[in-house]
Amino acid sequence: MVPVTSTARRRGVPASLGATLVRWFRAHSRPLPWRADREPYNIWVAEVLLQQTRVEQARPYYERFLRAFPTVGALAAAPLEDVMKAWQGAGYYARARHLREAAQVVVTRHSGELPTTVAELEELPGIGPYVARAIASLAHGTPVVALEANGLRVAARWTRTEGDIRSPAVRHALEATLAGAMPPHAAGEFNEAVMELGETVCLPVSPRCDTCPVSGYCRAFRELDDPGVLPVRVAAKPRPHVRAAVVALTDGNRWFVQRRAPTGLLGGLWEFPGGKIENGERPVEAAARELAEETGFRTEELQFRGVVEHGYSHFTVELHVFEGALPRPPRRRLGPEQRWVTPSELKRLPLPKATEKVVDLLERTPVPR
Repeated sequence: MVPVTSTARRRGVPASLGATLVRWFRAHSRPLPWRADREPYNIWVAEVLLQQTRVEQARPYYERFLRAFPTVGALAAAPLEDVMKAWQGAGYYARARHLREAAQVVVTRHSGELPTTVAELEELPGIGPYVARAIASLAHGTPVVALEANGLRVAARWTRTEGDIRSPAVRHALEATLAGAMPPHAAGEFNEAVMELGETVCLPVSPRCDTCPVSGYCRAFRELDDPGVLPVRVAAKPRPHVRAAVVALTDGNRWFVQRRAPTGLLGGLWEFPGGKIENGERPVEAAARELAEETGFRTEELQFRGVVEHGYSHFTVELHVFEGALPRPPRRRLGPEQRWVTPSELKRLPLPKATEKVVDLLERTPVPR
């Protein structure tokens, strides 16, 4: 944590920069729903969402989540499945699980009130340095820098920093730059102003320097033909591509689904059985194998219904979708994480985005005859 200190101010960042930026923010900030008040719970939910989601994408998820769970107590008391359903579509589902876990800690250990200090906030499940500092500064005015991607980019341009912003030393120096510009009695507004500047003006590509309220303080603007070359970008590694097969096993008007393990990728969400297509394996063979391995069910015929493609943060996937009827007999007892559901019942369960696409494919394409 880099608090605002005289040492930080001696790094050469003028205090007038922060004051100018805060004045701009007060006049031009977007009327986002989590800015309507300084309720710590609302700020917490918003900042968790915004860690992996752009502002305009996050807005409807934020509003839906707050309608379902308007208080810490409501979130702590909610079944996990309801929390996951309210989060559906926002991705990175561990965030929703951690929100609920942290809410339960807040209720049991803090009388339902979020802690006010950075140290106490960081002790809650899923709350790391950035979110803790955002809550502390935005809700309580604590003079600490909430450092995230926008702040790193903005500070790198202000100082013409050409090092790798993933380096701890560079990140620490940029955090100190922001601390040096922060008005001590407007910490929350300053942190929000930096985020707002990065999201609307100091863009990753083609920054709008002609409309920037603090361009006169910015070395990249004054000294470079294109300030957008900073920070230096490291080439991203190509995402692996996975081919998989899934089976919509039917029993009359019902589908068989199962819930993923509670932790890990898409933890706690419901989906059709399926898995990776091995080298040299045909998709239909993979579908039959995965169905038998995961469920014990076998069906005499699997009908191909189409291919669904989806991209995750670290890989892409193509799902070869098959449908087959449950043979009679046998019937067997289902496990606690398995269900037969109608299409309408399935849509009430928390589903991965890829499974939503599979359901849409099944409903809009006729069954081959």
